[in-house]
Order: sequence, then structure tokens, then C-alpha cells
Amino acid sequence: MAEWNAYYRNEDDDDEQEEGEQSGGDYKITGRDSLVFLVDASKEMFIKGEDGQPSNFDMTMQAVRSVYASKIISSDRDLMALVFYGTEQSKNPRNSFKHVYVYHDLDEPGAKRVQDVDALRGGKGAQLAAETMGSGETSLGDALWCCSNLYSDIKLRLSHKRLMIFTCRDEPHGGDSVKDRQARTKAGDLKETSVIIDLMHLMKPGGFDVAPFFRDIISPPEDESDLGLQLKPCDKLEDLKRRVRAKEQKKRAMARLKLSLGEGINVAVGIYSTAVSARKPAAIRLYRETNEPVRSKTRTFHTQTGSLLLPSDIKKSQVYGKKQIVMEQDEVDAIKKFEDPGMFLIGFKPMERLKRHHHIRPAVFLYPEENEVKGSACLFSALLTKCSERNVFALCRCVSRRNYPPRFVALVPQKEEVDEGKVQISPPGFNVIYLPYADDVRTLDPPQYPRASQRQVDKMKEIVSKLRFKYRSDAFENPVIQQQYRNLEALALDMVAPEDIEDLIMPKVEQMNDRLGPLVQEFKDLVYPADYNPESKPAAKRKPADTGGGADKKPKVEVPEDELRVHVQNGTLVKLTVAVLKEACKRFGVRTTGTKKQELIDALTAQLGQ
Repeated sequence: MAEWNAYYRNEDDDDEQEEGEQSGGDYKITGRDSLVFLVDASKEMFIKGEDGQPSNFDMTMQAVRSVYASKIISSDRDLMALVFYGTEQSKNPRNSFKHVYVYHDLDEPGAKRVQDVDALRGGKGAQLAAETMGSGETSLGDALWCCSNLYSDIKLRLSHKRLMIFTCRDEPHGGDSVKDRQARTKAGDLKETSVIIDLMHLMKPGGFDVAPFFRDIISPPEDESDLGLQLKPCDKLEDLKRRVRAKEQKKRAMARLKLSLGEGINVAVGIYSTAVSARKPAAIRLYRETNEPVRSKTRTFHTQTGSLLLPSDIKKSQVYGKKQIVMEQDEVDAIKKFEDPGMFLIGFKPMERLKRHHHIRPAVFLYPEENEVKGSACLFSALLTKCSERNVFALCRCVSRRNYPPRFVALVPQKEEVDEGKVQISPPGFNVIYLPYADDVRTLDPPQYPRASQRQVDKMKEIVSKLRFKYRSDAFENPVIQQQYRNLEALALDMVAPEDIEDLIMPKVEQMNDRLGPLVQEFKDLVYPADYNPESKPAAKRKPADTGGGADKKPKVEVPEDELRVHVQNGTLVKLTVAVLKEACKRFGVRTTGTKKQELIDALTAQLGQ
């Protein structure tokens, strides 16, 4: 019975399980991510900035709203909560804590929550917050205790727990040592349960000093790439959003492997994907009468008897030399397996030996995993430093997962970069470039065209230099996906019309023409004939007189019977196209059970091989 249940499990049953399951090597993650916003609601948070700048509370609500909206789009099964502390009113489970207001419980984000946060923005939002919650005494220890209860009430498995504190007060208790000690104790309890506590400190008159109190509250850096405590407070909305986005994004490894540098020298590393193609969310099939989601099930039946087949009834085969080779599933798995997952250093090569055309798939990022093997970060850092100094890359053999084929990879060193706000732009580590095999390299025979003269080349160089600009991939959004999200947001939030989007990949024609000036016309005069008009239609091709003006039909491709029998005897029918095989079946009156190539080959072999 277990075999039946395992095989006939619904394809949509994965939705009922905790998502996020990823495996690589011996590493496995299951569960959902969770994020709690703990926001200071004291009167200082509502003071507006200079020159019409928004208040710290308004900036916080805009950042929370941005994360809510992005979570709905990217990972709507993650859990989020919004809690205020230092309020006059109290609202929390069992009302156990005073001056703590749980605005949103730990649950999946939705359109209603986005609307709730929108209501707290701006001047009207500040007034609503004052009427609903007010400002009162502060006890950060009670607030942290309340957040701990929110986590303990969740029955789902959580793989990533994070708590963000937004405040502009570096001494929330005004020097009360009892409350300070209680807050430190509760923060320690949260950190023992794998909750990561981050501080998003905001601007205040006289500056924000993290050291006296919050250095004992927040979590230590997760790794060496994490800059940890940011000493400079956020004074702009974009700065706050960028820091929140950098913290809330998941840092999950695609795989965790051992990088073998030699006999008995292993470094634990994780493989991370730095860029993944964004796609529109898949459509969900609904029952037209009730709008309930429809579940799909897959069954396999015997083509002749119609009986239902179990996995044990199904085998795999391949025709080789007129003989059908039948294999069990475990035999297929054994054929695919070369060795256990891991990376093995082969040697080093100068960077100039790595060519652009060697790129055959997106690169991934390699970073040490100190928790797996102690000393990995130190040895990894030494290797990275030496490769950078000598301008070389490491050549390795890589098996990223079980039953994955081995690949040659180049480990290209990358140094750490930070911006003016000390926010990391690029982490230190190795970019893993997958190298092609000899079988992957294609020999092309490009058509021959007239070569450009030196004057034409020089003129094009002038055009290229005029149109240069600084390119940043994160400055361009996919207009199709953004339009899709705007439409969904407008429907979910009952907006009159979706927000307009700017197509950032549309060429700025007027600006380009101003830059180029007469260069385009000069280039045309050098390259094209005098009477060339790009807008004119090309002359229609004359049709041969014997065709009668009708459309040409592709002639039928027939293979002589003797040649066909030779193919059957040698087992080389697979070299023929599907169209040729179909025509042969019609000519010999062969009936087939389907139209796939292998089915046509089997039918012809049974008919002509007698």
C-alpha cells in the first residue's frame, strides 16, 4: 500500500508540505522563512525630518510595505508579522504584555495586510497610529518575549527566523538597568532558538550610539561577508529599504560540498546562485463553478490491455544494435552515478586562458561554510587572496549533486566591494564558471561577407564611443513582469487603475540622436549606396513560369525498399527523419500505436524484419 501511495501522490500535494526543500550533497533544508518587524511607536519616531523629510515612522512603514508586496510576489508562503512596542494601548495574545501592540500575527502576507500598512503611512497614518495605539512606556524585553510567543505558537516548521528592530532611540529604557537586563535576557533566549535579531536604527538628533545597549541585543554576523552592525543610521528611505532588503533575502545554498585541495585537505564550501531568471507566476486552474483549485493526477496504463501500471511494472529500454536493452530503475541510477558530490582541485591557469565563449550556462558563487568544517574560512580566504594576487583561476572537477555528471569548472576570484553606506555590493569568493567539453564546442562555417574598410570602422568607433553609458543590471526591471505585478496588485487592493510603469529598456531615441549628431548620416554615406532607402520594401521575387504562381510544395521523401531493409538489419532506422518513417509506414501498410519516432521504428522493424 505504501508503494501505491508513494506513486499516486497528487502532484499538488507539495503545497500542503513546508516548501523550501533543497538538497545538495548531504545538505537538506525544509521549512518556511519567517520575518517579524518590531517597530518603536514612541513619540520620537513621529517627528518629521528637516526640509519636509518623512518621519522615521513613515519611512519604516514604507519599508515594511515594500517587503510585504515583494513577499506576496516572490514567496507568498513565508510568514510575516508586524509588532509595535512603546504603545499606550496593548494588543497581544492573552494580553500578557503591556505597551506591546501586535498589529499583524505571524502569518502569510496578503492584500489586506498591505492595505493595513498603507493606512499607517503619511500624516493620516500617524494620526491613525496615535488613535489606535498611542505612545506610552517602553519595555523592549516584553516586546521580545511577545515575539518569542509568536514563534512558539506556530506549528509549521520554520527554516529561517529573523527579527528586525526599527527605532531611533539608542537607550529605549532611559537608563533603567532592570529593563535593560530583562531585554538582554530575552534577546539571548531568542538567539538560542535560532532567531536572528537585526537592528535598523534610524536618524536622531545628536546621532545614534549602538554600543551602550543594542550591541548586546542584536545577533553576531552570520558570516564574514555580513557586515553585521551598521554604525551609520539610516536617514533616507532608499537607504532603509536597501538595508532591509539585504537582510530579509534568503541566503540558501544550492549545495554544500567538500573542496578537496589535496590528500586530506578539504574545505567545506557552499554553492549559491546569484541570479535567477524571474518568471511570471504560473496560472492556477480553478473549477469554473466554485473557483476551487483543481488538482491533477497522473496515471500510467498499458496500451493494449488498459490495465493500471505500478512503478515496479515499468522499466526503461534503449535499442542498440537491433537489440532492445531493458534496465531497471536502480540500474539506470547506477549508470548515471560517477562519484559522490564534491569538488577536486586539478590545477591553476592564468586568467587570459579563460575565454568569453567558454561560458555555456549561468555561473554560480562559491563561499566557505565554516559550520561544516572548522578552518574552512581561513583556508578559503588564503586561496582567494593568492589567486587574486597572481591573477589565476583554479581548475576543478565538480559533481554538484548525486547522480549529476561531472563538469570542469573554473573558480574565478572575486574581491569584496562595499558602497558609501558600507553596504556590501559584491561578496568575496569564487565565481564558478562551467567550462565546455570538447563535445560541446561547435565548428561553425559562417558565411563570407565583404570586409569593412578602415574609414567605416573608424566611423563606427566614433558612434560607439558616443553611445557609451555605465551599465548596471540591477537598474533595469523586466517590463512584462512589472506590468503583471501592477495589474495583480490593482486587482487585489481594489485600486481604480494599476500604477504606470516605465519601460527602462526602451531606447532613448531623442537623446541618442542629440549625442550622435551628423555621425549617423556620415556612416550611411560611407556604407550604403546613394539611392539606399531603408524604409522602402524589397522588390518581389519573380516566380518561375512553370509553377503557375502556386505555392511550392515539398516533394515527398521516399527511401527505396532495399535501403529501408538494410537500415532495419543494421538497426540504423533512427537516422531517418519522422517524415520519412511515416511515409514508409504508409507505403507498406504498417499500422502504428502512435506517431512518436520510436513507435514508428518499432512498427517498421516488426514488419520488415520478418
